[in-house]
Amino acid sequence: MSGIEELRDFYERMPYPPPLTSLHEHRELYKNPERRRATFHLTWPFAPFRENLEILIAGCGTSQAARYAMREPKARVTAIDISETSLRHTRDLQRKYDLRNLELHQLPIERVRDIGRSFDLVVCTGVLHHLPDPDDGLRALRDVMRPKAAMRLMVYAPYGRAGIYMMQEYCRRLGIGASAEELRNLRATIEMLPPTHPVSGVLRNAKDLERSEAMADAFLHPQDRAYTVSEFYAWLDRCGMRFGRWTEQAPYLAQCGVVARSPHVERLAALPSPLQHAAVELFRGTMVSHSCIAYRDDDPDASRIIDFADDKWRDYVPVALPWTVCVRERLPPGSTAVLINRAHRFTDLICAVDCFEDRLLGAIDGRRNLTEILQFAGQGDDANHRARSFFERLWRYDQVVFDASGCAIAGELEAKISFASAARAPSKSSCPDGSTSS
Repeated sequence: MSGIEELRDFYERMPYPPPLTSLHEHRELYKNPERRRATFHLTWPFAPFRENLEILIAGCGTSQAARYAMREPKARVTAIDISETSLRHTRDLQRKYDLRNLELHQLPIERVRDIGRSFDLVVCTGVLHHLPDPDDGLRALRDVMRPKAAMRLMVYAPYGRAGIYMMQEYCRRLGIGASAEELRNLRATIEMLPPTHPVSGVLRNAKDLERSEAMADAFLHPQDRAYTVSEFYAWLDRCGMRFGRWTEQAPYLAQCGVVARSPHVERLAALPSPLQHAAVELFRGTMVSHSCIAYRDDDPDASRIIDFADDKWRDYVPVALPWTVCVRERLPPGSTAVLINRAHRFTDLICAVDCFEDRLLGAIDGRRNLTEILQFAGQGDDANHRARSFFERLWRYDQVVFDASGCAIAGELEAKISFASAARAPSKSSCPDGSTSS
């Protein structure tokens, strides 16, 4: 049995993630249009917001594509997966919610070119690390990206999954299979492990491992590899991709959380970004995955990143991320609030706000740019400096993204090319945090 056939057989027997029967909560979340705008500018900070995207969900699993089609009603969502079982669960959701903007194909990622179209956004999360040759898969996805397209990508990280890999080897040595009885016995065995076993921390943070499909996916998967930060950067580079940013960047930065209090913080901060991120991964020690936004390496505008080195930051429009929360009780001394991004897995990544900063925070409405918000800071160079530092810190801590489409640099970009005018490949007609044409 080839690697692809083995993978298909595994997911036909053990569809993952566990199938959903309702998308009601997801639909309620995305009634707020600012969620879509925030996600867009996380991906394309310098582009004007638009919704009529061509989106590919590569390896969509049981529900990811349906969630994207629901949250992006003006987009055309195409999803592929090798498992007919996963696609069947997706079709059920498609019919239930009348998702007419969703198109499904049973197809391996390596053959994605067969669709005959190109895309503005490619989403591939939790998939490529299971392929026999992840390089082939990533290159195939690159080939169907439009010149200004982006990719949202997630793969496993090794250090936080050390316990999982130990238990995978344990299962291989004992020849443990995926029958209901063997999975029950495996669960009982894992529950007997001492709390100091490396897998225990993973189990505490992964509630879905209580389900048989999740147990099988974690401990019995036939193909599974992980990438350190350094390996991840190298992988993107050799496959013709360019790193954009981590989806949640604060865990990788020397300026955030407990890392900022390290005696080595100045040495860490002085490193080039890839080396800094690799060092902080070692410092933290328990990252289980890496999620990033990447672009084609021949996109000259992919190097345009948010920074505060010159005055263009004054034209940035901060957009608060809707999945962050503001806490105003039991605060550290000198703080009027603490900001927390609920997507962060590390509890040290809290962003404290003082009275001065709280005034600026209250002026964020998704429309005012930083020049306009600075009016709330008072006069003087010191106030401007403190305000700039605060907004840079909000950005580092994943509290805001910036709509930088009003910058002069973005004006050039918009004049040069727009998504709407991107060349479309000849189309063969055929029938949002996720995976198959669900």
